[in-house]
Amino acid sequence: MNSAISATSSGLFEVGGDLPVHRLGFGAMRITGKGIWGEPANRPEALRTLEALPGLGVNFIDTADSYGPYVSEDLIREALHPYTGIVVATKGGLTRHGPDIWAPLGRPEYLRQCVLMSLRRLGLERIDLWQLHRVDAKVPRDEQFDCIAQMQKEGLIRHAGLSEVSVDDIQAASAHFKVATVQNRYNLIDRSSEAVLDYCEQQGIGFIPWHPLAAGALAKSGSLLDGIAKKRGVSASQVALAWVLRRSPVILPIPGTSSVAHLRENISAAGLALSDGEFAALDAEGKQEFERTHGA
Repeated sequence: MNSAISATSSGLFEVGGDLPVHRLGFGAMRITGKGIWGEPANRPEALRTLEALPGLGVNFIDTADSYGPYVSEDLIREALHPYTGIVVATKGGLTRHGPDIWAPLGRPEYLRQCVLMSLRRLGLERIDLWQLHRVDAKVPRDEQFDCIAQMQKEGLIRHAGLSEVSVDDIQAASAHFKVATVQNRYNLIDRSSEAVLDYCEQQGIGFIPWHPLAAGALAKSGSLLDGIAKKRGVSASQVALAWVLRRSPVILPIPGTSSVAHLRENISAAGLALSDGEFAALDAEGKQEFERTHGA
């Protein structure tokens, strides 16, 4: 593993074909309170974590208006505005009614409000990447996609993406705007979005896996994952993240934390190069675990 800790080792990806970012980014969900509600338990440490990002080569930050709600965007502005050399991506389309409660709302007037308020909170004139947090099943999806296209035409957002969607959703949205990114849950043991990832790779769409560090039973003592980690002198989560990074060149992992120490550990994975054999063996075990837990 490289001695220098930097996200630059993860390589580059051009969001939307013209917005280069280092592939290993930062997810700003965990800089909030329990249940992603309210202020973080240690606000100064959350700010220090954000302030440490540029020095570690992280220039891609993913947040959402619903994180807190609003807390994450507010902290990002306090710590990093005017974001020199940093792409701040945010999301909208979820309402919050308490800790761990998330309810989609895809009415066009609400989506527009989400964008306008995120612009105000982040101190921006245009959002580089705005993502629909969830497609609201109660609102015709074409209405939601058309609203996004209109905001893009107005210059409120530069690039647009989707979250927790199918290939069919991506294709439907593509009739309205160029889909720059897709953010679905994906990791070593959750392969439910394999088809979506493959489609994104074919189309040059950035794939942002959330919960990228999960390894479940594969991380137990004596496992293949544990053995590779001990052999390399790293943590099991670092190996799991290195696997995700290698899985596809369009993958942009966004592990999150509110601790500087944990942040440095995550970013160290950018310099961890798995061998062909290690990658293949982990891939096979991950698929087996996914099939076991999902009854395949």
